[in-house]
Amino acid sequence: MTNHISLAQGREYLAIPGPSVMPDAVLQAMHRPSPNIYDGELIEMMPALTRDLCRVARTKHNVAIYIANGHGTWEAALSNVIAPGEVVLAPASGRFTHGWAEMAEGIGATAQLIDFGSSKAWELDRIADALRADTARQIKAVLAVHVDTSSSIRNDIPALRALLDDLGHPALLMADCIASLGCDRFEMDAWGVDVTVSACQKGLMTPAGMGFVFFNDKAQEKRAAMPRVSQYWDWQKRTNPELFYQYFNGTAPTHHLYGLRAALDMIHAEGLDHVWARHERLATAIWAACEIWAEGGALHLNVADRAHRSHAVTALRLTDGRGTPLRSFTESQLGLTLGIGLGMEDWDGCFRLGHMGHVNGQMVMAMLGGVETAMAALDIPRGQGALDAAAAALAARTITQS
Repeated sequence: MTNHISLAQGREYLAIPGPSVMPDAVLQAMHRPSPNIYDGELIEMMPALTRDLCRVARTKHNVAIYIANGHGTWEAALSNVIAPGEVVLAPASGRFTHGWAEMAEGIGATAQLIDFGSSKAWELDRIADALRADTARQIKAVLAVHVDTSSSIRNDIPALRALLDDLGHPALLMADCIASLGCDRFEMDAWGVDVTVSACQKGLMTPAGMGFVFFNDKAQEKRAAMPRVSQYWDWQKRTNPELFYQYFNGTAPTHHLYGLRAALDMIHAEGLDHVWARHERLATAIWAACEIWAEGGALHLNVADRAHRSHAVTALRLTDGRGTPLRSFTESQLGLTLGIGLGMEDWDGCFRLGHMGHVNGQMVMAMLGGVETAMAALDIPRGQGALDAAAAALAARTITQS
């Protein structure tokens, strides 16, 4: 007789693509009484905190902090540089570009969408055609999602910047780095990005609730020419406050700031280049396992080309709608929570592996072991030797920079 018992006791592993695993150091930094918001250490730590936040985005320019999720930073960024009636171009390779475009339309702009589907990265020729056709220069910004969390596609931001420059198009380059900041290599200034949006709950390893908008001088010039900007979303005083409360247009997210301070300390102690290399090595191990499983014919990686895969999240498809049963098994039987098939047409057939932020080799091997166990329990066809392939990838001595 089979003994059906759950093995989910013990510390659960949240392996979804955000909110990510929170380090003990972050939790401990937040476990404190409410601080004074008028004087003392909280006020004194803000200049260094904003500088260190900009270091993660690789920018020497400005950052505005909002009590908001990523959707809030979408609207904050748009509100400062896009006026009603203006046009934005939105090349979409997953659900989140659609969401940002919808946000633009919500503030009265017109979004010109180029949909590449949910499994393909941008085709730069199609984007070039749209920009070339804009002879009146009505397009004021390109909404570029670096890593789409739903599809796990990683798009080429430097190539898009080069395209804009080659065409002499003055549109702002706005990058969504919500899933990629602190995981995939991103260099705002070197890549010529004008506005970057991100949030704290993924690569920055802090509980959800804060969002960030980084912007350069070109974006600030557009802000200065805006007819009006909502007082709450306006980034002016948030980046040049005369009083502490102006950083947040009101009461500060006190405990989130302490958590973020601890997270930034961890990132810079490790070194950002090492953070990127670690994520790449872990992602390579995950892909190695998934590519072996795919030999069984039931599992497919959503992104075929490794060059276009995120190092923070991997989207997968299972035939016959078996993504939801697999997730249910890992969560109820193993204490391992995997990501849902967000934004996919076959919701039940898809799932996602989050490998962002506070993750290491043994955590990734445990996650892969959980998936292998679920596939065995559910009789899902799969190639053999997936965990050996992942172990070999982790054991490799060299890290190839992308």
